[in-house]
Amino acid sequence: MFKRVLVANRGEIALRIIRACKELDIKTVAVYSEADRGAAYLDVADEKYCIGPARSADSYLKVNQIISVAEICDVDAIHPGYGFLSENSHFADACRSCNYEFIGPTPEAMALVGDKNSARAIAKEVGVPCVPGSDGLIKDEKEALTFARKVGFPVLVKATAGGGGRGMRVANDEKQLKTSIEQASQEALAAFGNGGVYLEKLILGPRHVEAQIIADKHGNVVHLWERDCSAQRRHQKLVEESPAPNLKQTTREALCEAATKLVRVSNYSNAGTAEFLVDKDGNFYFIEMNARIQVEHPVTELVTGIDLIKLQLLVASGEELPLKQSDVIHRGAAIECRINAEDVEHGFRPSPGTISKLIVPGGFGVRYDSHTYAGYTVSPNYDSMIGKLLVYQPTRREAINSMIRCLEEMTVEGIKTTIPMQLRILRDKEFQHGGIDTGFIERLTAKD
Repeated sequence: MFKRVLVANRGEIALRIIRACKELDIKTVAVYSEADRGAAYLDVADEKYCIGPARSADSYLKVNQIISVAEICDVDAIHPGYGFLSENSHFADACRSCNYEFIGPTPEAMALVGDKNSARAIAKEVGVPCVPGSDGLIKDEKEALTFARKVGFPVLVKATAGGGGRGMRVANDEKQLKTSIEQASQEALAAFGNGGVYLEKLILGPRHVEAQIIADKHGNVVHLWERDCSAQRRHQKLVEESPAPNLKQTTREALCEAATKLVRVSNYSNAGTAEFLVDKDGNFYFIEMNARIQVEHPVTELVTGIDLIKLQLLVASGEELPLKQSDVIHRGAAIECRINAEDVEHGFRPSPGTISKLIVPGGFGVRYDSHTYAGYTVSPNYDSMIGKLLVYQPTRREAINSMIRCLEEMTVEGIKTTIPMQLRILRDKEFQHGGIDTGFIERLTAKD
């Protein structure tokens, strides 16, 4: 096992990794920007170093500065968390070149499955169903029009790199297609340094279901069942849960087996998530692979009793997975609400500022993952998420009731949060019956 790990991230996920390392008796090194100077979670690490100004491009995305800290501190490995450099194959390769273990997939595997276009090609080769899409990246407007006319509008323009909904646009007709391609390409180029896009037929009214996997360097792969992430706004998830409600057991098993098949053929190791769309008839289609740990990984931890961050560290150090597929038992129901610093009443605009009062709910089966506290200043420079509120109960109905109670109990003053919207989601009959799709929140807000 590693003796010293550098955490190349910030906030909630940095604290989560530091805690896991401490429980494995691993020393930790934290890096931070000027905007995060003085953050309390940094004191939990054994060492901490400033790597630049507030802008991500000048700090958390600076490969050379992170590697320099790794050299100074003589670390064994670097954990990228999620976001920032977590799916950057160049960064993974730089770590390897400098003899630091990158806690994630190899650069080759990351480039293969992290690129949506090549991942879809692999899926097709091994018989995993995919949404009908263009053959490779779109080269020009004529090629895009030919594909769109063939499958019929609407179509979805998707960036081949990145995630989080960036670089995605819907085109409902030929006039809108050109604009959508330009906007998606420009957004992806700015966010990920890669403006390549491809097209997919837009599946109407789908559910977003993903399968969590973990693989070691010895060819062992297991899935940890699925999560439903359909409650999302503009491709940004607000509520996640497991198991996916009203999903047939045969479909659950086939979807999760498809995810493990993709991982095996890609020579992939460490944690990853295969994302699928499930249509109204129960058919599922692979859309992309996230080659990293995800924000919503605690949902899976609660229903399986398995610490994913510790498993990441374990398999990255070269050890074999300590469990087989038959050891992964799914029990109960878990729900996660991402508490974001956003003003719901004004179009979810960011609400940075100082948290003047914070009361976090507790009780049986309640978990709150966060780096914030009363007096913490939410920076406008980074993602707006301030914490993840989770509940775990024997049944989905009990989990919903527990989450409603927790959201009502939680108090955050000084900034606006998404709690009012999440209460609306949890109280809505459509959500409670488990019949939502990815357009649910748009329908909910349209009622206003």
